[in-house]
Amino acid sequence: MPSFTQFNPTRLRSYVFRLPLTTRLLLAAIVGLWIAAIPFPWIREAAALAPDKFDLTQMHRLNLFPLTHLGFFHMFFNIIAITPLLERFESEFGTIVTLSLFTGPFGLLPGGLYLILEKFILRGNTAVVGSSVWFFLLLSSEAIKTSKQNPSFNIGPYKIPTWTTPLFLILLTSALIPYVSFLGHLSGAAIGYLWGLGYIKFLVPHEKILRWVETKLNLLGRLPHYVSVDQKTYGRYGVLPTAGAGGAGGIPLVEEAELEEGLGVRGGEVGDGRGRRSGV
Repeated sequence: MPSFTQFNPTRLRSYVFRLPLTTRLLLAAIVGLWIAAIPFPWIREAAALAPDKFDLTQMHRLNLFPLTHLGFFHMFFNIIAITPLLERFESEFGTIVTLSLFTGPFGLLPGGLYLILEKFILRGNTAVVGSSVWFFLLLSSEAIKTSKQNPSFNIGPYKIPTWTTPLFLILLTSALIPYVSFLGHLSGAAIGYLWGLGYIKFLVPHEKILRWVETKLNLLGRLPHYVSVDQKTYGRYGVLPTAGAGGAGGIPLVEEAELEEGLGVRGGEVGDGRGRRSGV
């Protein structure tokens, strides 16, 4: 692993400029919502996944809560965590698949699971925001992939299953970092395991359909940094095939302990005071 003294800003700049299209769009949406929430703090309240405020008229929360953050550092560390994993996912599955999943099922499924666990099992009312739900989803998917080649690793005399690595990280962050959402992270990891095991691959349209859409709309020619679903033919970036590095590391995210009183949140309490806003 290169040391800090070997850090090369040119390589970092090159990596950033090679990020694929959907990764760029999602990161831009995260930054854009954070900027918008500075003059309009009610945006965070409207996007938070709050069990007591959720009903069929509030379905937008399932799409917005991973993109919304409580402050600059919450947003910054989330971006650092998810960027290499998101870039790797898009490089493997393509731009269309990544866009459809992260604007749909990868928000709806972990968000819905969290609501069920929090509201109906624990009878709680903790509102959550933050894209670390995606970090644990992607990390769990990568853990399943890695476990097929390396089923376990040794720590002293103990043999640890590789697929359990995200669970240990969830426990560690919950124990060491205040105000993180254990259930939120666990919900993201659960969906990541299902994806990695192939149980929810049916959510993606057939590759022939995706290839037909790409050809019909000439997406490879029109969109820069577009990743084709048929990488064997077109290369990673379609018309301009290049190679890029992607990491699997990440940083667990934390929340701010308080929001402004104008949001009706004080001391980390939400709504009726029974719930605590968490960063996931």
